Amino acid sequence: LVLPLNLEMLIPEDDSVRLLSLILEGLNYEKLYKAYSSTGRKPAVEPKIMFKVLTYAYMNNIYSSRKIESACRRDINFMWLLAGNPAPDHSTIARFRKDYLPDAVEDLFYQMVQHLHAIGEVKFENIFIDGTKIEANANRYTFVWEKTVQKNEAKMFEKIQTCIEEINQTYGTQLTVTKETLIKDLASALSYLEEKRQQEQIEFVHGIGKRKTVLQKFTEELQIFYERQEKYNAINQLFEGRNSYSKTDPDATFMHMKDDHMKNAQLKPGYNVQIGVESEYITGVGIFQDRSDITTLIPFLDHVEANIKARYQNIIADSGYESEENYLYLEEKEQTYYIKPQSYDKWKKKSFKNDISKRENMTYDPEKDEYTCHNGKQLKPVAIKHKKSATGYQSEVTVYECEDCQDCPYKAKCTKAKGNRRMEVSKKFAEKRQISYENIISEKGILLRMNRSIQVEGAFGVLKNDYNFNRFLTRGKNNVKTEFILLC
Repeated sequence: LVLPLNLEMLIPEDDSVRLLSLILEGLNYEKLYKAYSSTGRKPAVEPKIMFKVLTYAYMNNIYSSRKIESACRRDINFMWLLAGNPAPDHSTIARFRKDYLPDAVEDLFYQMVQHLHAIGEVKFENIFIDGTKIEANANRYTFVWEKTVQKNEAKMFEKIQTCIEEINQTYGTQLTVTKETLIKDLASALSYLEEKRQQEQIEFVHGIGKRKTVLQKFTEELQIFYERQEKYNAINQLFEGRNSYSKTDPDATFMHMKDDHMKNAQLKPGYNVQIGVESEYITGVGIFQDRSDITTLIPFLDHVEANIKARYQNIIADSGYESEENYLYLEEKEQTYYIKPQSYDKWKKKSFKNDISKRENMTYDPEKDEYTCHNGKQLKPVAIKHKKSATGYQSEVTVYECEDCQDCPYKAKCTKAKGNRRMEVSKKFAEKRQISYENIISEKGILLRMNRSIQVEGAFGVLKNDYNFNRFLTRGKNNVKTEFILLC
């Protein structure tokens, strides 16, 4: 006990901590060291060692900075990683994770992926993609809804217009307000009232028993409107295409979670976490605020490609990623897609095959661009519509109408419309969907689809059950990303 203990003898040769240290030793920590100031005092623990400690802690389900500090003082594996350095305190660990690591963690993660590729563990051939929603570290009842804000803003605008009209009638001015330049208009109205106060040398009064002038009442009312509008502008910027956010963590969006313990479909603040898996290794990570998976596929694949400096050949995903925009993107990138069509399970049912109203059960003539219904009547194109998605993508939809549905014995089964049967079809989407369907029912497609449920669902199983990670500890998209990449 008097002599310094040699930890090298106490740790088995095949211990996971040795492998972790060996692999992480080979990474380039240039970006991490750049996060520190070149002047000033040296960090308490060398950044590379700190990163090893933090990664090993996450590997052992230790996420709290206080528990990591405790492990550094008591656990011989952590002491071995520290290599003689004193155990860092919880504030040093928290500061490292929040202030220094975010700029470098993604670079270190993708270096790890590149290393896996170099040693032949991953080939950058098949990527299995899926997403899950993980609850944010935010109060569940501090929600702000976009529709409520818009409604309150519209009500306030009406009040502002009334107030401006009263000012114009009282002082004979020509003041106007518009929604687009509301802040400027309110500022100019307030500056006019201030000039008026100085001209008439009116002193504003406050307190009980003091009578306010009409000018003071107008000024105070407009000042309240001005401050409220500034607040609304700030809130609208926080939405960024979302319909809600949390006051505790403004980056978190309210969404449905799979583990709904209250069984009432309650919305909770969370993040949409996307991962790409190959050979049971996570090779791509993305943190999104979108509630749907459709809009995440393109930015996720772009981000992965930019970081691994390679393009995957086969993209395997579930029906949540199916859209015309995604199909065209993958085709443009010359990537083979194995995306399960949203109606795939319905197509297999007998009830679907016998449903005469479905487009798939009608005969199509590509030369004439006509569908033939169950009664032998033709559905011809009558109009073309353009639909815009949430991402701004514009799709072309052809409207088909039956030549004559009058006295048709099958009309009740075919349509509920009073007139002729109408049908909207996106030709491009139908064509790409058919290609994806043929891909997934091929021999290779069946194997890949089976593998997807093992690979990516298995990875989420490990993260949620083995690592017991069901809620983020930190707040803000950047901090959440750091936390999740450490797990990956």
